[in-house]
Formats: sequence, structure tokens, C-alpha cells
Amino acid sequence: MRIAVISDLHGNLPALEAVLADIAERGADVVVNLGDMVSGGLAPGATADRLMELGQVSVRGNHERQVLQNPYERMSRSDRLAHDQLTEAHRAWFASLPLTAEIVPGVLAFHGSPYDDLVYLLDTVEQDGARPATEEEVTARLGEYATWPLLLCGHTHLQRRVRLSTGALVVNPGSAGWPAYDDDQPYPHVMESGTPHARYAIVDDASGRWEAELLAVNYDWEAAAMLAESNGRPDVAGQLRTGLAR
Repeated sequence: MRIAVISDLHGNLPALEAVLADIAERGADVVVNLGDMVSGGLAPGATADRLMELGQVSVRGNHERQVLQNPYERMSRSDRLAHDQLTEAHRAWFASLPLTAEIVPGVLAFHGSPYDDLVYLLDTVEQDGARPATEEEVTARLGEYATWPLLLCGHTHLQRRVRLSTGALVVNPGSAGWPAYDDDQPYPHVMESGTPHARYAIVDDASGRWEAELLAVNYDWEAAAMLAESNGRPDVAGQLRTGLAR
């Protein structure tokens, strides 16, 4: 089976179209979307329309939950833009999304961890910044799922594939639409890919076990950056142009 995996699109419709075109060229049996689909500085409403039309297998990210549940005055600027553009149909779709999805037996998709959409699965944030998580940390965060053959996660925007000693392959496809960001929880840190490309992954079991190809796609990131600027997000525009958080 051949699975295309996208995550953390954050309303970047030009990046989505470029990734979809690349998937069409390479071929996939199913496309899986790992959440954080529309909140950002770009085009949340139009992106939601496109994703609903596609009918991909999707799980919710923390931003889908936040847009539905958080009081407006406590929302981030990204979530407020999404809140202002989303229709009731979009909200109903968000509400229908599960925390996890079993794609086929032994393959689980989720946003952060199988239990919490805010957990960094493959990275750990400490006082001096983010670092790759140890296998012990990853296994503890996976809990009962640590022995599943294939685990698909997003949230950190960093492409990564890790083979655990349990035999499980953990794949983060990176961000399709927002290559870098900074955060202050639980400590100040940056997550950055270093280039502006739209990232995703293709996994398949043709070899007899799951393997992953991590991909980076060119698209018109200058047009995306200009859209972010028109929405009052020069910070996002800079990140889209460079793949650097600051």
C-alpha cells in the first residue's frame, strides 16, 4: 500500500495545490491529512473548501480544536482569522474529525500523539530549546501504540522518520504550508525547516515493511508570503519566504 501523508497546511492553498500535483505524479492509494489545516495567516476559508471537496482521510489538529472551543478573546491571531472565515459547514466538518484514525490495520494517524494533539512526539522542548526526543521518550508518549508497524504524526512541522527498536516506523511528514515557527510553551523555542518548500511524505510497504520517502516541493511561496502580509502577518510572510522562524 502507498500512502501520501500531509500535515500542518495552515491555510496555505498554493502549497496544497503543489503537493497534490506532486502526489498525482508519484501515485498514492490514499492521502492522509494530519491536521492543523487552516489556521494561519493565509486563506483558511478557501483551504477548508478545497479540503472538504477532496475528502481525504483526516484527523484534527490542535488548531481545529482551538477554533471550535476557545473563546475568541483567547484565540491566537491565526485562529481568529480562521474563526472569521469559516462557515457553519466548515465547523461541522472540524467537529466530525477524530483525534486518531486507523488507516489500515497497524497504521495509525494522529496530530501530536495518539492521546494529545499538543504533544511533540519526536522532539522534546527544554529550557535551552528543542532537541530530538530519545527513543524512551517517544515510546512513553506512544504508550500502547509503540509496537504498531506505522505511526504518522505532525505538529512540529519538522520532517522526520524514526525506526524504533519495537520495529515501529514513526513518520512526521513536515509542514506542507508553514515551514517555520516560534513558540514560548513550555519554554521559548523555534521549529524551522530551513527552506520554504512545501513538505510531505510517501510511505509504502513494497519492501515487506513500511518505508518512508520525505519530499520537498517547490511552489509560489512569494505569492503565499504576500497574502500573509495582506492579512497583517509579516511574521508569517518572513517564515514562508525563508523557512526560518526569525
